Amino acid sequence: MRRLPGRRPLGRGLPGRRLLALGAGVALATASLAAPSVPASAQAGPAKPKPRTAAADCAPAQVVGNGGFENGTSPWTASSNVIFTGGGETAHSGSRFARLGGLGRTHTDTLSQSVTLPAGCSSASLSFWLHVDTDETDQVAYDKLTAKIGTTTLGTFSNLDAADGYVKKTFDVSAYAGQTVTLTFTGAEDPSLQTSFVLDDVALDVSGGTTPPGGDSTRTPAAPSYTVNLTSDSSGGTWTGHESASFTNASATPLSEVYLRLWDNYHGSCPSSTPITVGNVTGGTAGSLEVGCTALKITLPAPLNQGQSGTVGFDLKIVVPSGADRFGRDGSYNFIGNALPVLAIRDASGWHLDPYTNNGESFYSLASDFKVTLDHPTSIAVPATGTSVDTPGSSGRTVTTATAAKVRDFAWGAGPFQKISGTSSGGVKVNVYWVSGISSSSAQSMLNTATNALDVHSSRFGAYPYGEADVILDNNFWFGGMEYPGFVLDLVSSTALAHEFAHQWWYGIVGDDEYNSPWLDEAFADYSTDLYFGDDGAGCWSNVSWASSAEKITNSMAYWDAHSSRYSTVVYGYGKCALHDLRRVLGDTAMATLLRNYAQSHWYGVSTTAEFKAAAQAATSTDLTSFWSQHRIEG
Repeated sequence: MRRLPGRRPLGRGLPGRRLLALGAGVALATASLAAPSVPASAQAGPAKPKPRTAAADCAPAQVVGNGGFENGTSPWTASSNVIFTGGGETAHSGSRFARLGGLGRTHTDTLSQSVTLPAGCSSASLSFWLHVDTDETDQVAYDKLTAKIGTTTLGTFSNLDAADGYVKKTFDVSAYAGQTVTLTFTGAEDPSLQTSFVLDDVALDVSGGTTPPGGDSTRTPAAPSYTVNLTSDSSGGTWTGHESASFTNASATPLSEVYLRLWDNYHGSCPSSTPITVGNVTGGTAGSLEVGCTALKITLPAPLNQGQSGTVGFDLKIVVPSGADRFGRDGSYNFIGNALPVLAIRDASGWHLDPYTNNGESFYSLASDFKVTLDHPTSIAVPATGTSVDTPGSSGRTVTTATAAKVRDFAWGAGPFQKISGTSSGGVKVNVYWVSGISSSSAQSMLNTATNALDVHSSRFGAYPYGEADVILDNNFWFGGMEYPGFVLDLVSSTALAHEFAHQWWYGIVGDDEYNSPWLDEAFADYSTDLYFGDDGAGCWSNVSWASSAEKITNSMAYWDAHSSRYSTVVYGYGKCALHDLRRVLGDTAMATLLRNYAQSHWYGVSTTAEFKAAAQAATSTDLTSFWSQHRIEG
C-alpha cells in the first residue's frame, strides 16, 4: 500500500460524516515487478519482533469486563463522571460510554482495569472505539489521551485527531500472554478549550492454540486451493454463495485444525454485525470467531499427518460497507479486497493470528490457486485477480470466471466502470478501469505507466508470470494505492501505480509476513520505484532522524500502530534509503544481481529479514554487521 500526503483513512461510524483518521502516513515512491519460475524459498520461519507464547491449549475469550460500560463502573476504576450517558455525546453501541476530558480546564481523568491474559494463548488483541471532539483550533496537540497496558504505552491521541464519529483502534498485546496487567486510559487537558476523548466497546480478545512441538518451522497448511462461487445483488455490493479450501499438511507435526482469516470483519462491529459471514461449515467443526472476528478456527475430524490433505467448505456472504476503501463502496462502485476467507499459516511461531491493521497490512499467506465464479448483472463490470472469461448467465446477467495460480489473495471490483486495455512489450494484458469523474486521458496515461512498469521491472527482477493485470482508478481512495495479486486500486498517480506494481513482486511473488516484517515489501517496493524513476537516493540517509531507541526499520505493525505517524517515514523512507546505501556498499551491478537472484530463490515463497541479510552478506566480502546496526535492520 502507498500513502499520499494529506490522505487519511475513513473510519466506520456515523453515516455520511468524516471520521477520525487512523495512521496518517507520509507519501513515498515505489515501483517494479518480478522473476522466473523457481522453487519456493526454504522453510525457515521468519524472525519475530514480538514473542509468541507456546504450550498449552487456549480457549478463545474476551477478557475485559464491562467493555461497553452498560453495567455501570465495575470492574473499572475511574475518575468521577467518566462513565456515563448523555452530555452531548453518543455511545458507539448501547447507551453508555466513557468520556475522559471535556472540561476545558487543567484536568486529568483516568480509567483502568486489571486483566488476565491466559498463558496458553499465542495471540492477544486489544481494541476499542474512540471518538474525539474538541474546541481547540490551533494545530498543536494541547490535550492528550494515552492508552497503556502495564507500563507500555500503546498509543497517544490528541485534539488533532478530532472528527465526527468513532474509529476502531487495535493493538497486538500478545507479549503479555500469561500475565495479569492493568489496562489504563489517561486523558489530560490543558487550561482552556475542551477536548473530549470518548471510549466505547473496549475488548481484549485472546486466542491461538499450541505452538508445534520443537518449533517446527515448516509453513502449513500448504498448497492451498480455493474454489468460490458467488452471486451478487443488482449493485454488486452483496455477494452470496459457497467457498471451499483444499490444503496439505507439509509439516511433520500433525495438523489438527486450520484457521480462516476473515480480514474484512475489521470493518464491522464484532460480534453483532460483521460484513463477512461464514456458515454451514463442512470438513471440520467451526469454533467461535476470534481476534476481533477476523479468525475462525475449524477443528478437523482427525489430525492430518505430513503429506495428508483435507478440504473445508462453507457458505459465504459478503456485504460491502460504504466508503472508498480497499474493502468499501464509493457510490455505484464496489472494491472487494481481502473479502474471501483464506487459510492462516502455522510455523515455528505457532498460528499467525495477528490483528487487522488499517495503518498498513496484516496479510500473510502462502501462494495459492483460485477459481472464482462471479454471477453478476451484465450492466456492471467485474475486474478481478487472475485471468477472466465472461459467459452469458440468466436473463440480464453475466458469469465471470477468474482463475489465478500461485497468488496470495484474490480481489475484485464491481460497478459501471469505464475501461481501456493495452498490452505490455512483454505480452501482459493490462486493463485500466475508472470511476466517473476521471478523464479518459488520465486513464490512458495510467495505462501507459502500467505497461511500462511491467516491462521495466520484469527486466530487472524477472518476467511477470500472470499474463494479465487490472487497475481500478478512483481519486477518492484515502490510502493512495493498494496492491493485490494482478489487481491494483489506485489514485491517478504514476508514482503510486509504479509502487503498487512493484508489490506484484515484493509481497506477491516474493511473499512476506506483512504484519511482522512490513519493511520487506514496502521498503523494497519503494526502492524499486526509485529505480524505475531513475532516483538514486543520493544523500537520503543524511535526513534520517530516529524518534527513539526503540524505532527500527524492521519493527512490526504492532509497533507502528502505536506510532502511526512514523510508519511511512521509517518503513518506506528510511527503508528504501537503507537499500540505496546497501547498493553503494555492494556496487550497482552486485546489488542488481542480488535482488534478481533473491527474487528467483524466493519465487512464490516467503522472504525473511534473516534470509535477505544472509543473501546480501554472501554478495560482498565486506562485513555488513555494522551496516545492519547503523540502519537498524534486525532479525
